[in-house]
Amino acid sequence: MQSHTLAAEVSTSTSRGLTITLFLVFVAITLAITIWASRQTKTATDFYAGGRQFSGFQNGMAIGGDYMSAASFLGIAGLIALYGYDGFLYSIGFLVAWLVALLLVAEYLRNSGRYTMADVLAFRMRQRPVRTAASASTIVVSIFYLIAQMVGAGALVSLLLGIKADTTFLGMDAGTAKVATIILVGALMIVYVIVGGMKGTTYVQIVKAFMLMTGALVMTLLVLAHYKFNLSQLLGDAAAQSGKGDAFLEPGLRYGVESASASATFYSKMDLLSLGIALVLGTAGLPHILTRFYTVPTSKIARKSVLWAIGIIGTFYLFTLALGFGAAALVGGANITAQDKAGNTAAPQLAQVLGVDYLGGETGGAVLLAIIAAVAFATILAVVAGLTLASSSSVAHDFYANVIRRGEASERDEVRVARISALVIGAVAIALSIFAQSLNVAFLVALAFAVAASANLPAILYSLFWRRFNTSGALWSIYGGLTAAVVLVFFSPVVSGSATAMFPDSDWHFFPLSNPGIISIPIGFLCGWIGTVISKEDDTAKYAELEVRSLTGHGAH
Repeated sequence: MQSHTLAAEVSTSTSRGLTITLFLVFVAITLAITIWASRQTKTATDFYAGGRQFSGFQNGMAIGGDYMSAASFLGIAGLIALYGYDGFLYSIGFLVAWLVALLLVAEYLRNSGRYTMADVLAFRMRQRPVRTAASASTIVVSIFYLIAQMVGAGALVSLLLGIKADTTFLGMDAGTAKVATIILVGALMIVYVIVGGMKGTTYVQIVKAFMLMTGALVMTLLVLAHYKFNLSQLLGDAAAQSGKGDAFLEPGLRYGVESASASATFYSKMDLLSLGIALVLGTAGLPHILTRFYTVPTSKIARKSVLWAIGIIGTFYLFTLALGFGAAALVGGANITAQDKAGNTAAPQLAQVLGVDYLGGETGGAVLLAIIAAVAFATILAVVAGLTLASSSSVAHDFYANVIRRGEASERDEVRVARISALVIGAVAIALSIFAQSLNVAFLVALAFAVAASANLPAILYSLFWRRFNTSGALWSIYGGLTAAVVLVFFSPVVSGSATAMFPDSDWHFFPLSNPGIISIPIGFLCGWIGTVISKEDDTAKYAELEVRSLTGHGAH
């Protein structure tokens, strides 16, 4: 098939020029939005919560913009293209997770807090130790998530600029270009946060969500039109071109793999269960999603914004089916892995093939590739800005203002510290991302979900719904869950001992699962219970006050 060959070929200078131009146009637009927003950002409430002026639809779009990350667009499409049925499990898990966030967290959190997750936890407990723990957890989760976005940015580059093993661009080979891109994206996200705060970041996310939904819809329609809306033929071609045959459309290619070793089969099935638990429970503990509930004026609008987000995100995940199976059918599994072993470039490669088919010739392929690439970059930039804002806000509001300065910091000092924190956290994420380039971005985000569900979710749920819960329980649940998740990831095949690990030439792993959720999440809940029952602290009156506030919004900021 001619299009298969074109997808694997080096992009022309036309593609490079278009891609770079479109990317620069998007950056210019978003920087203009950020600078405009910076002029409206006068108080800490403006910086952290966008002045609480966003409507349900606007916040729903922004939540969608935060949530539909490089993992959704690049990672899930790649996993479906390479593993078929098993890849779609990510879409299901990410979507179902919103029901947990809607039913258990959104309204209560908006009623109870002010700027960060720690506001809820610290309300009925000793401020300083709890805010310190929440700040540490927020930073770790955000950095895991940031790494995924940066890796997605790096994966796009060699495809977009047409850099292969024997070619260079501006004197850079593929590896150097990926590192340079990770640094560039990191620098831009830091600018967005430092200059625009929550208001600028939210408007960038709304623009990006619209662009991503439009791009995904157009590609989905083009894939379906190519097959005259015959889904059976699309799936048949996907299975044939994947190199996996009929197994591509059945469970068991990536998870629950039956092998000669009974223990290997058991661990593969446990990995699937662990992934599902982490995805479903993780959203309700993600700091950058939780801070979104504070940007609206009332809890009713917070609930409405989550309903909008579910509709937007659910529609998008249906599109990922067409993108993933379309990439398998029209690009082919071999061409996808030749470009990027983890499959992160499947969607852009599909765009290139569709451009050739519908717009004519290699220039048509270059045009559609450039447009989708610009959308993907927009996705990455918006999400990393939201993540950096959540973690830097936690450092400034929780750790600096309430722990170091004991609530005596001025708003001006607080915002200044938030901006410095954004710079430091961005630098750490850039450095770590350079080592994680061999991993699939959806898989990396699943790790962030596992850490969030292990460290944050137990403390949030206990705080909102368990009268006996106290400071000791909060510290045990956050530090216990966080330590368990991070230690298990460090000693898992993700970091060492496998061909796609961060350090493939070393092997110190002893934990057999790739996702720690099935072990670390129960540890987080158990630690919270143990920490609570061994402490005599019990402030029933404060819990009653929190209960009234969380249910009614009375007394909330």
